[in-house]
Order: sequence, then structure tokens, then C-alpha cells
Amino acid sequence: MPNAHVRADGTPHKVLVANRGEIACRVIRACRELGLPTVAVYSEADADAVHTWLADERVLLGGANSTDSYLRGDRVLAACAELNVTLIHPGYGFLSENPDFRDACDAAGVGFVGPGAHAMRQMGVKTLARETMQAAGVPVVPGTDTGLADGAAAREMAENMGYPVMLKAASGGGGKGMRLVREGDDIVAAFEGAQREAAAYFGDDTVYIEKFIERPRHVEVQVLADTHGNTVHVFDRECSVQRRNQKVIEESPAPHLSDATRHAMGAVAVQAARAVDYVGAGTIEFLVDPDENFYFLEMNTRLQVEHPVTELVTGIDLVVEMLRVAMGAPLSVAQGDIQQRGHAVECRIYAEDPAQNFMPSPGTLHVYRPPLGPGVRVDDGCVEGGEIPRFYDPMIAKISTWGSDRERAIARMDAALSEFEIGGIAHNVPYLRWVMESAQFQGGRYDTGIVAQLGDFVPPTPGEGGADDPAGDAAWVLAALLAQRAGPAAVASQGAASESAWKRASRTWIVGR
Repeated sequence: MPNAHVRADGTPHKVLVANRGEIACRVIRACRELGLPTVAVYSEADADAVHTWLADERVLLGGANSTDSYLRGDRVLAACAELNVTLIHPGYGFLSENPDFRDACDAAGVGFVGPGAHAMRQMGVKTLARETMQAAGVPVVPGTDTGLADGAAAREMAENMGYPVMLKAASGGGGKGMRLVREGDDIVAAFEGAQREAAAYFGDDTVYIEKFIERPRHVEVQVLADTHGNTVHVFDRECSVQRRNQKVIEESPAPHLSDATRHAMGAVAVQAARAVDYVGAGTIEFLVDPDENFYFLEMNTRLQVEHPVTELVTGIDLVVEMLRVAMGAPLSVAQGDIQQRGHAVECRIYAEDPAQNFMPSPGTLHVYRPPLGPGVRVDDGCVEGGEIPRFYDPMIAKISTWGSDRERAIARMDAALSEFEIGGIAHNVPYLRWVMESAQFQGGRYDTGIVAQLGDFVPPTPGEGGADDPAGDAAWVLAALLAQRAGPAAVASQGAASESAWKRASRTWIVGR
């Protein structure tokens, strides 16, 4: 085991992972590589979750709802004080981009694995981010740098700019508070709808307007920065396969992007990060038009869900770099050392039902057997017999595959998806295979409209066989029947009984309030 990174008193840093699920497991494993003890936090709904027994210690934060647990920064900091924690890794979501929590960490003397509050505030409000990037010489989509007063102001601006336009929540993300408007008769109603949604999701009804780029690609660039003045880009990811403005499939490098544009985007991403004194891992997101003109979209001041594809093609462990930077070390790589090798693809596996308009499908994983094989990586935080709670994002796992070229990476992904056995809940694996088998995706010349262009997905009917259809797999049917007969509790207890002795021994039960 590598030597532990130590504090001034000679004891190792202790890391509290302020998250759950697959990203909490991912961070805990990175800490183990560095010899850092870990603390997991959990809600009442996650009492038996995998991340709680991977960590060295665990702390109950509160009730099942995230507002009673994972969003309670005061309880997270209380746990840090109780357990002598020196670093918090927030993962993504929850507290990861909350500048007030970042300030509270500083006040409590607890290190934060990520950027300072200033960078979060500059990039967290999209109108301010646009203004900051323009001042730094970063190209931005034409639009307003302040919120619109009302629907009439939106109409006037749109007519001056020319349709189509996009209305966006200034404090938004994840596709919330966004409206595409193609003609003037629709803009007032669209503005009011975006404003209501922005207020509901973000507590801020500020809406601004941008020129809509036709047939855009969504390409992002990973950046890393330390406290010693070093900032590098770790190349690009294609994130244009989106459903309801949410990413579904990502790949690296972005296909059919010229080397000149790729390197130019990397240089601009570094320029953008330096403009806000960024520290840690972050992502600059761009819109790229059919002529490869690119425009700043936003900056995510945290680790991204799709970071595995970057790690696979560069060999750089982004989470380890984040932890090292937070402990005061310089980046382990210089820009000239970073190369892209081969190709990687990631699919997000969700507990959702494509036959029911992708409604979430929480419940017990009576069968859970992820794929294995060369070039296959699975990031998850669940086990067979475990629960996918209804209170959080319904992600089950992420599968990433690497190949010497794009064709090999896609072939490996299709094989991996075909092997993935999930029983007891609905999931989107058949949908992912359908998208990847399309001519648009196979050709690599697609944009953010690919999902709409593919039309309606028709799920496979029972009896067609294959891993996409549990009814065609006799072993799955037998397992499911036995699980239903025994009941979820029996399945879970069977899993606990078969777990290795070192896993049982590693559990340290600490309850904090």
C-alpha cells in the first residue's frame, strides 16, 4: 500500500464522502489507493447501501429525503468535528456546487476537495458566467448577460436576435427552466413557463435568452488545476446523446472533430478555468456548430458523471488528482504528458421504464449481475438483493468500455450491455442498445437532436430472448421466482451471509446526529 498522505501532526488525512451510490464508492476506492481512511454518510433509506460498508466509518445524517440528510451541510460538518475529519469530497450533486457550504467548510477548518466558493459563484449563475467568460476572451453564444424583465422583453430581444432562441434559467442545470422557441407567437408563454420552472427547481426565477445554435453538438473539456499555478486540459468528451436534456451516452474522444478544433477547445478551457482561479477537477461545456465554431455553454465546478471515459483514454485518475490537489500537492502530469489513446464509451444504466415514458422504477434488485471482460469498467453502488430507493436519482450503474478504436469500443459496449442481467425492476438497457445500433450513432456524425430523430422506442416484447428480455432467460426466471417466494428480506440476508469476512470486519457502526 502506498504511504498515507499525512497532516502536520503526522496522522493521515481522513476523508468524509458527502454523497451516496456509485460516486461515493468511486471516491472511497480512490482514498484507499492513497491510504486515506474514509467516512461514509447515509440516510435512513441507505442504511444498508454499499458505500456505507466500503468506508472505514459511517454516520447517519437523517431521514430518507435528501433535504433531511445529504443536503444537510450542518450535519455533515458536525460529523467531521466528531470524527476528526480533515477533508470532504462532495462527489457530484447534493452539496458539490454549493458555495455557502464551501464557505462553511472553510470556517470550520475542513478542507474541501474542489474549487473555492468564488469559482462556484462565478460559474453557478449562468448570466454571471457568460459575463466572466466574455471578459476572459472565451467565445460565448450570442445572448443576454442579465435576466429578462418579462415576456415582452423576451420577445423584443428574440426579434432583434432572430429566431430560434433558447430561454434558460440563470441558476439552472439539468435541462430545467429551458425552452426552445422558434417563432414569436410562442415566446411569452415559453418565458412564463421557464420562469415558473426555474423558481420551482432553483428558488430563482431569473431567465435569460441565447441564440439557438442549429444542429449543435455538446462537447465538453475536462480541466485539472492545482494551487501551484498549474492548469491543464484532459481532452474532450462527446455528450450529445441526450434525452430531455439529460446525458445518456458519452464518448471520448468526440468523433469527427478536427485536431485543430480539439486542441483549440482545450486551450480555451484552460483559459476559462484560469479566469476564475479554478482548483481541482472541472468541466467546460461547449456547443459546437456544424462548421466547428464552438461557444462556451457553462462550467461544472465539480467532477462529472461521465469522467470514466476520460480516465480510460488518458490513464489519469481524476479522483486521485483531486484528492492530491486538496492535500496541497501539485498535479502529477503536465500538459505535454497527456495523450488520448484509443476510444471509450459510457452508458448510464437507470431504473426507469422505457415502456412507461421512462418513469422511474425503484425497487429491489432481485437479480443484479453486471458484465465483465477486457476493456469493461462498471461503476456502481448496489448489489443483488439491494434496493434502488425512490428518493434519489434512479441510476443503477455506469458501464464504460475501452477499445483501440471507436468501432471496438462500441462493440465491447454492446456485448457488455447484452450480458447485463437486471431483474425485479424495469431498466433502460434495451433503449441504450437501440440508440447505439442506430445508423446515426454508428456513423458518429450526430448532434443533440439524435434522440428526437430516432423517434419512438418500442421495447422488445416478452419471448424475444437475450439479456434485454428476462423472460427469454430460464436462469433469470428461476432466480426471480425464488426471490419472490423468499421475499426481498431473505434475498438481502442471503447476500449478507455470503459476503466475505473482511467486508463484515470492515464495518464500523457510528451513528451521529
